[in-house]
Amino acid sequence: MEETLRLGETIKDLLEEDHREQLAGVLEEAHPADVARTLRELPVEQQTTVFRLLSREQAGSVLHEMDDQTLLGLVRALDEVELSGILEGMPADNAAQVVDELPEEQAEKVLDLMKEEKSEEVQELLEYGEKTAGRIMSPEFVAVHEEMSVAQALDHVRKAASAEQAFYLYVVDDHDHLVGVVPFRRLITADPATPIRLIRHEEVVSVTPETDQEEVARIVAKYNLLAVPVVDEGRRLLGTVTVDDVIDVIQQEATEDIQRFGGVAGDETVLDPPNAVFTKRLVWRLINLATAILAASVIGLFESSIQTLATLAVFMPIVASMGGIGTTQTATVVVRGIALGDMTMSVVWRVLRKELLLGLTTGAANGVVMAAIAYLWKGQFLLSVILGVALTLNMVVAAVVGTLVPLALKAFRLDPAIASSVIITTFTDVFGFFSFLGLATLLINFLL
Repeated sequence: MEETLRLGETIKDLLEEDHREQLAGVLEEAHPADVARTLRELPVEQQTTVFRLLSREQAGSVLHEMDDQTLLGLVRALDEVELSGILEGMPADNAAQVVDELPEEQAEKVLDLMKEEKSEEVQELLEYGEKTAGRIMSPEFVAVHEEMSVAQALDHVRKAASAEQAFYLYVVDDHDHLVGVVPFRRLITADPATPIRLIRHEEVVSVTPETDQEEVARIVAKYNLLAVPVVDEGRRLLGTVTVDDVIDVIQQEATEDIQRFGGVAGDETVLDPPNAVFTKRLVWRLINLATAILAASVIGLFESSIQTLATLAVFMPIVASMGGIGTTQTATVVVRGIALGDMTMSVVWRVLRKELLLGLTTGAANGVVMAAIAYLWKGQFLLSVILGVALTLNMVVAAVVGTLVPLALKAFRLDPAIASSVIITTFTDVFGFFSFLGLATLLINFLL
């Protein structure tokens, strides 16, 4: 972080003094990620000035490191010819990610200006669904025929243009079907005359182009892989997803889950301008408004009871608040379990029993404490008991809702993270108010 801050200050100073040559030298020595982070703090005009001082290769790396909002602002200021030239020098998967962020009309122009072979590679990747292995895979990999010798394979690796990006040597047959994999360490230490087929691992963990990127990340983490091959239905090798892409996926998905759990769109950054996030924020706040109205309507059913015994209004927020924390705690654990692949159908009832037990025991403990406080505060024993019972019941409901709602969303192929406090606490608010005010209404003659 300190390195990035120093780079940012240096770039700003050199821009003010208009020392272009010196600035170009500084940029040449800087890491693309640091340059990208610095650029987002500059106005678009200065971003363009700095970006045009980068070499074509470095410019491509910087584009790949940029957040979406900064990238869009910068590419709109660049000429399509200039942009297409930069994209041609980028790996196809990185270029596809940049093109995917462009407005449709600009994307088409840029693709038309790129060399035909590279343009076709990028378009092929863009044909796969968003957030799939096919969209993020690199079509560049190192593969050899199973009948090659170790010496021939090593020679092939040395000549391969993409060897510097390779983590494994893949083994294919006459039809490019994946039939094995050889770690480079094993390749280097093997006898040069040994056929590749004798040192290959035949059991290869792989994914299809349609595999969700979160599943790809789980596979890479589970098997401690540096890359995972992508194959079609016939096991034909199409590309690889490398660990650096997986790290980006993990960060992206974790950020999205956290934001959605907090009632944010999932793709917002702290530097987005207000007009870019206005609609996204408004949608969630309108949803929250609707749930608040629903909870208020339940309170309205017992308006006469509240007028008769105003003390009820004092304790209503406590019931709602405890239900809210209960659902948030349970849903957080369940949603994270789903993301990690731990929350499978075989363990649903085990998890539900655990959460029900926790809901009942913690609810009872909190209910007893709150009942005692209410009695000392208001001196009404029956009201204190009603409050304790309602709070306990609400915590049990919180356990059920926090467990089952994320699973239901997952079953309908929706992101479980949208089971945020904006939605799931509505259940506990409604049930908490209904149970507390309902019991109080039934027994109101004994409370007066």
